[in-house]
Amino acid sequence: MKSKLVFATGNLGKLNEVKELFADKNVQILSIHDFDGIPEIIENGETFSENAFIKADTIFEITGLPTIADDSGLVVFQLNGEPGIYSARYAGENCTYEDNNRKIIAALSNFDKPHLAKFVSCAVYVDKLHRIECIGELEGELISEFRGSNGFGYDPIFVPSGSNKTLAEVSLLEKNKESHRAKAFNKLKLELTKKEIL
Repeated sequence: MKSKLVFATGNLGKLNEVKELFADKNVQILSIHDFDGIPEIIENGETFSENAFIKADTIFEITGLPTIADDSGLVVFQLNGEPGIYSARYAGENCTYEDNNRKIIAALSNFDKPHLAKFVSCAVYVDKLHRIECIGELEGELISEFRGSNGFGYDPIFVPSGSNKTLAEVSLLEKNKESHRAKAFNKLKLELTKKEIL
């Protein structure tokens, strides 16, 4: 029988990426959509790590099941690290991915190219005995036009270093080979395997 692991997310894009990454393990990845009455989690940490643990601790407390979570975002060097932990709501509450992308493009219009940036993901695992954290990063640059229809978030304007395609122009399989989230969760999966948790 498969063991159960809750991914503390309601983001289907993230869920699909992580399910794919854990496909070789005998584990069933659930999300908060599989449970009733999950409250909105207030991510009021000041770092990716703090926010990831806020999510994991909250869901573990509610479900009693081992929980993974991540907090991730875009760090733009010319914007002093913005949007960082505010990446999902950079353009304001209830904004769309497109709103966020347009705000970044507008903010960078005053700067010379290249617009260097990196995606950062902090993946964590929580159960009764363990608290594990792993970081993944993907460096690249931002462009001023939208390209590609795959992915989500800032993927259509982010070109990884050494590539000429945005993350929205590659398949999920290709993205999972190099993305910040893939790097973080692959490290986490390795730690969980080493500790014989998975």
